[in-house]
This record gives sequence, structure tokens and C-alpha cells, in this order.
Amino acid sequence: MSNLAPVTANPIHPLPVDRWTQLLRLTEGLDAHQLWWLAGYASAAATAKASVASNHATIATTSTNASSVTEEFQATVLYGSQTGNSAKLATQLHQSLSAQNIPTRLIRADQYSLKQLKDERLLYVLISTQGDGDPPEDARAFIEQLGSKRAPKLKQLQFAVLGLGDSSYPKFCEVGKQIDARLTELGAVRLFERADVDVEIDPVAKPWLEKAQVQARQLHQQSTQSSPKSSTKNLSNNVAVLPVRLQHVQASVIANQRITTAQSVKDVRHIELSLEGTGLHYQPGDALAVIVSNPSITVDAIISLLAISPEHEVQLDGKRLSLRQALLERREITRVQKPLVQLLAQSSRDVELTQLLEPAQGAALNALLQSLQLVDWLARFRAKPDAQALVDSLRALKPRQYSIASAQSLVGEEVHLTVAHVSYENEFGSRFGAASHHLANRKVDDLLSISVEANERFRLPVDDARPIIMIGPGTGVAPFRAFLQERVERGASGKNWLFFGNTQFRHDFLYQLEWQQWLARKQLHRLDVAFSRDGAEKVYVQDRMRQQSRELYRWLEEGASLYLCGDATRMAKDVDRCLREIVAQEAGVDNDAASQYVLELIENGRYQRDVY
Repeated sequence: MSNLAPVTANPIHPLPVDRWTQLLRLTEGLDAHQLWWLAGYASAAATAKASVASNHATIATTSTNASSVTEEFQATVLYGSQTGNSAKLATQLHQSLSAQNIPTRLIRADQYSLKQLKDERLLYVLISTQGDGDPPEDARAFIEQLGSKRAPKLKQLQFAVLGLGDSSYPKFCEVGKQIDARLTELGAVRLFERADVDVEIDPVAKPWLEKAQVQARQLHQQSTQSSPKSSTKNLSNNVAVLPVRLQHVQASVIANQRITTAQSVKDVRHIELSLEGTGLHYQPGDALAVIVSNPSITVDAIISLLAISPEHEVQLDGKRLSLRQALLERREITRVQKPLVQLLAQSSRDVELTQLLEPAQGAALNALLQSLQLVDWLARFRAKPDAQALVDSLRALKPRQYSIASAQSLVGEEVHLTVAHVSYENEFGSRFGAASHHLANRKVDDLLSISVEANERFRLPVDDARPIIMIGPGTGVAPFRAFLQERVERGASGKNWLFFGNTQFRHDFLYQLEWQQWLARKQLHRLDVAFSRDGAEKVYVQDRMRQQSRELYRWLEEGASLYLCGDATRMAKDVDRCLREIVAQEAGVDNDAASQYVLELIENGRYQRDVY
């Protein structure tokens, strides 16, 4: 038996923590008239559900405490999404099935449990893979549960999986593959083969969605024929509401300041934008999406290597525009994918390129895709592909998201960002990151096209007395500046603990003065720092966590919420592993029990991550 203290929701109400948090936010600031209206709406909804339940209808809620589905036919569309693509496709499938009167529910992975899975009959899973093989944040707990010994046998289940990912990573669509294999291992029957979607979504996703609809119709017809009294009530009222993305608006730059020293190898900027007149509002934990353009110096170098006029016309989305404009504003040139390599191999007939495309060379190809920009591929292999074919081989240039580094309760009609300017030299010349270069070169009064991206999975606790532990190396500290500002403005009584790491104390201590001022005022109660290049041995935030393991575990036992922001590839995995080790050590339990403790933190909203 584990001696770990259980991590539970507030016992005085039946809501799980995430729903209780949403309810408090929803009702905050409402007047008496609005609250009475809301109470009436909830009462009517409860009456309707009670009536349906008494008639044995097939209705399942999307909360983690949802009752098991009934024996009557129902399709469940389950999704896990990092950037919204899986959620969008899942919504499309749900709407299509509902329009055909096929009982269907849509549910996000963090609102789903194994208790529901054991009673499912038809399940469609649409899941993204973040980076190189990691699940999206809203699916972490579900993936762990599914892979655990507690996972039930699923001989009654039929399923299909759609994975989304980026083929420039070696573990392309890894999470979808894992779920597909695990469901099969548990005895479920695969309706049709898993499909893996790259950044160009429609060519693969559309046929998969069509297959899913066909199969659901056939199974529904079989169900109604074998059980004529089976309910065909549409379950669209139980859909998890997806966030509405705002249109981009213009915001002016009011500050662009380097916050690392001139001697630092890193150029990190603190950027402030005015929101006056935009109507934009945000909460700590949200991100700012910025429409960017590629570095003009890089675009001009590409066109020079192609030996084509910058005004040469190409076609994109049914419109004609110059090659220069397409490369500057519409196509991704800092990270390329396999279709480009295939095009270059065809146009140059280069032996090395041809060999790179062989299956055995997958690791070597992926390494080059990660390290070389479009201009490097052209310079290295002396290829001169057709302009239209080149543009077609590149993916669309999408807005970049940055964690917001300010609390609107303090700064008002402003929003702050912490941006590391990517700039380096290679054998072919100077290279830059598209978004960071675009932002680093903005001057005061320049305009940026922005929108707020809500992140409900990364929120301060509603209970201001709850302690918080924040782990944010490098620019991952940005949202924690917002957290501290917000907690101070609220007058929150809960303790605040920050772990921060970077390269050198003298040159890379981001927002050092602010942290020290908060410490002096006892608004930041603990600060542990790790500067990896200041000593003979490299020290990282996870090393500081281990040094403070007893105190960190004590804070968790006191109910602290833990937050992590930063690099997903290595840092987040190291911190996650370290956390489990600390729990095992301090609680005196085995690895399985420690992992279960961490899983309960995740499920109850007390371990949240914003990693990229």
C-alpha cells in the first residue's frame, strides 16, 4: 500500500477541480440578475437531463466523473490537441455524425478516464504528437492511464486512430502510433488502418474522416436494426466547447529592450506592445500569436541562389503573387520537410540527396532537416528547382506563439513578451529564426499583427492561499513573471517559489531585479537558481530541485500547484523524471506509486506545463 496522501478535489462539492475552477471564473464579476439567470439555465438543463435519464436515453457528460456509457449505440470522438488542429478535426467529425442523427459525443482527453473507456463500443481518437514523440498537454494523463496496468481489457471496443504530427521529427505521429498499438493490445478491434497527418492536413485527414463516417453509419444501422427501441437522440448538447480564436489586430511596439548583457551569447528581448483600442484581453498563462515575415536577407539569398527574378510569379491558394512575396510572407523557409528534399533530388540528381531519401537514412535525413534552412539546402546541393514546385514543397508560414510575460491586472492595456533572438553563423552565412528576428528588429511605434491564444490548461489556482512552485529556465520564466504580477495584484496569501536556470549569472539572469524586489517584499518566498556555465560542473534546474527535494515535497503535501514552462525536448522530460524521483525518495514509495502520485497531480490540475 502507498503511504501517499491522496490528491483529491474539494470534498464539499461534486465537481472535479478543473470544472470548479472554470465555474468560479465564469461567475466572477456577474451581477445578481446575471447569476439568477445562470441558476435558472442550470436548473432547466438539470431537469432536462433528469428526464432523459429516466427514459434510459444515451447521454454521457464530458467531465472526468461522467457515468459509464450505456449499451445503446454511441460514437465517442476523443481528441488531444496542442495547437488546435486535432480539436478542429474532431469537431468536424462530431458535427458530421450528429447531422446524420448518429448519437455522438466529443470529449477532450483530459476530461476522459479509464472508467469510461471500459464501456465504450465505438471510439475515434484524433491525437497530435508534440515535438519528437511527446503527447499534447491535455492528453498526458490519458496516455499514462492507458499504458498502465490499470487499463481494462477492451474486447467490446471498435476504434480508429488519426495521428497528427510533423515529419521533420524522427518520431513522427508517435503518440497516435502508441495509442493504436495499445488499444489493439488490450483487445480492441481496429475498424481501419491508422492515418498519420503531416503539416499539410487535408490530403490525409479528409479520407480518414470520410471512412470514419461510413463506418459509424453502418454500425449505427446495425445497432438500430438489432435494437429498434435504441435511442437515436443527438448528443450535441454535450460537446466540449472549443475556444474561439480571435481575429488578429494591429498593436504598436512601445518597448524593445535587450535584457541579457552584451557579453552574453544570447540576445533575449523584453518587448512591450500597446493594446489600446484593440479590445484584446488576456489572463496569466495565455499566449500571444504573432503574424511574422521571414528575414528579407535570407529571402534575397534564396532568390539569388535560384537565379530567378524576385518578381517571377507563382500561384498560392488560387492567387498569383511574386516569388519574393511568397517566400517573405507565405511560406516557411527556416524549417523544411521531406518534400523539399525530394524536389531537390529530382532537380539536381545529386547522389547524396538521393541516398538521403532511402529508408535506412531516416536518422541522417531528420538531422539535416532539423539543422538546415532552405537557403542552406540550396547552397549545399547547388539545386535550382522550378519556382512553383519549390513554393509547393514548402509548408505555410503560420503565426508564432509566445507565452505572455505580464498580467493585465497590473500593466493594463499592454502585453509583454520575452523573446530569444535566434541568430547564428554557419558555413554558408548568417542565419536567423523567422519570428524572433522579426520581433527583435521591431522599433517603437512599429505595428505587429497579433491575437490572444487562451490557454486554459495553464492557469493560476483560483484559491489564492494555495502555494505555487514555478519551474522556468531561460525564456520559460516569462509566464511566471505574469503569475507573480497577478498574485501580487490580487494580494494572494499563498507562498510562491521559483526555480530559474540559464547560462551565466552575470549575463543571463532574466528579470533579476524584479525577482529580487519580490523577494525583499516577501512576495516571492523562495528563489533557487541554476547557471550551467558558471562552474566546473553544469548545474540545471532539476539539480536544484533534487537539492531541495524534502522542502519541495512538503510544499506538494501542503497542496502546492506545480508549473513548468520551457523546452519540451530535453528540459521538460528531465524535470518530469526528477519530480517522480523526488516523490519516490521523500515518500518512501516505489516508482509506480510515485508515478501515480504525479498522475493525480496532473488529473487534479496541480501539475501544469506549457512546453514547446
